[in-house]
Amino acid sequence: MARSSWQTVDGAFAAAPDEAAFWTGRTFDDFLFRPQKTDSLTRRNISVNSLLTAGVALDLPIVSSNMDSVTGADMARAMAMHGGIGVVHRGMSIARQASEVAVVKRSQSAVIVSPLCLPAGTPIRQARRFARQNGITGILIETASGSNVLAGLLSNRDTPVHSADEDRPVDDFMTPLSRLVTGAPDISTDEAERLMFEHRIERLPLIDGANRIHGLITRRDIDLKRERPGASKDSAGHLRCAAAVGARGDYLERAAALLEAGADLLFIDIAHGHSAIMEQAVAGLRGKFGSVPLVCGNVATGAGARFMRDIGADAVKVGVGPGRGCRTRLETAAGVPQLQAIREAYLAVGDSVPIMADGGVKTDKDIFLALICGASTVMLGSALSGTDEAPGHVIEDPATHMKKKLYRGMTSPEAVMETLYDSGSSEELDAALETPPEGQEIQVPYRGSVSSILQRIRGHLQSSVSYGGEITLAAVREKVLPDPSRFLVPLSAAARIESYER
Repeated sequence: MARSSWQTVDGAFAAAPDEAAFWTGRTFDDFLFRPQKTDSLTRRNISVNSLLTAGVALDLPIVSSNMDSVTGADMARAMAMHGGIGVVHRGMSIARQASEVAVVKRSQSAVIVSPLCLPAGTPIRQARRFARQNGITGILIETASGSNVLAGLLSNRDTPVHSADEDRPVDDFMTPLSRLVTGAPDISTDEAERLMFEHRIERLPLIDGANRIHGLITRRDIDLKRERPGASKDSAGHLRCAAAVGARGDYLERAAALLEAGADLLFIDIAHGHSAIMEQAVAGLRGKFGSVPLVCGNVATGAGARFMRDIGADAVKVGVGPGRGCRTRLETAAGVPQLQAIREAYLAVGDSVPIMADGGVKTDKDIFLALICGASTVMLGSALSGTDEAPGHVIEDPATHMKKKLYRGMTSPEAVMETLYDSGSSEELDAALETPPEGQEIQVPYRGSVSSILQRIRGHLQSSVSYGGEITLAAVREKVLPDPSRFLVPLSAAARIESYER
């Protein structure tokens, strides 16, 4: 794909002088998109599929940010169900982060290959806690710990509600194997569904002739598979989930635990990704884990994007300081206006590595502009915070009675302290508190379920593609990316008011 070029002092941004003037200092509210003729009869069937990495495509090109007020297991699961992906944050212990990833990976596969089990004799109290911690409503009971031989099934419906029964064993309440309907390990989804309907059951354990457990199929998973054909899933049918690691300290140990838990991608996330620290971290991860997909960031220049590509990143995260939770530009003056940064990065690396735009999105139209100017995916933080699926509690303003949740940058003092109290040493905590913060904590309105936000984003993206005169996002990008200036209208101050002030 032909691209124009210009040269900056760091040799990064190659574009013609007139194009340099067009992009310099520009961000999302500086443009409108010129509508194009469309032949589409309906927007509902428009595809917005795009690449996250060369080997992973998303039905909805949205990634939830690896922030402790944005993405845990609940958000990651919801993102994957809607065709995006979530990045479980690293502001917690290794064991806890791996557990969050494992919860997502056990979700919504037609066949749960390694279902969670408890041994016969386990007290009801422990079983109830186990189900709550793992977000499940049914537990396979094996004859003995580690035997993998099915003894029965304990569902929510079987679990007693009276505290007097808390110390009794699961054996007293479970449905025993002799009364269970089971399937063969190689049963088809259609046959499993027929059996479950015929016997009016919600779960079908899969066992062999020796009663060894090979998997579990649930009615909920079958229904969701049908309802969400665009869900982000791996080759085994499990929801995709990404997770963040740092670039020093325990990052190799953390990566090992996350990959063992099933993480599909790792995000190496540091404030200044164009650095020797990032280069060493990528080399360390490649040396230990080979070709595991790595999304690396953050950078804000073409030189930074080329650096990331050349050290082996599978996707480059672009954005320094544009987010609501970040104060980097205010405190250090470092950064590039976000749409200019996206275009610089694209001109530097082209289609050789996908670009993820991170930060600065205030409205849904910003997502479309990022995607047609060079990004393949867009990471959202504050736009998804305040939802039921985001970590944290709903708080009520006593003065206005408005419901809110906390949103914060991961370099805010509050996030740093909570992270290190959970997983760091006292020396690390002292050192971190001596470093001036570049993040902040704010309150955002409570927004209900993230599902409504993701459905709205998909609908607006489909409308944008229609205004672009095509029936797929890929087709609009192919048309616009060589020279977006042909399709974008720079706005005067009056035009911005006319367009965006309501």
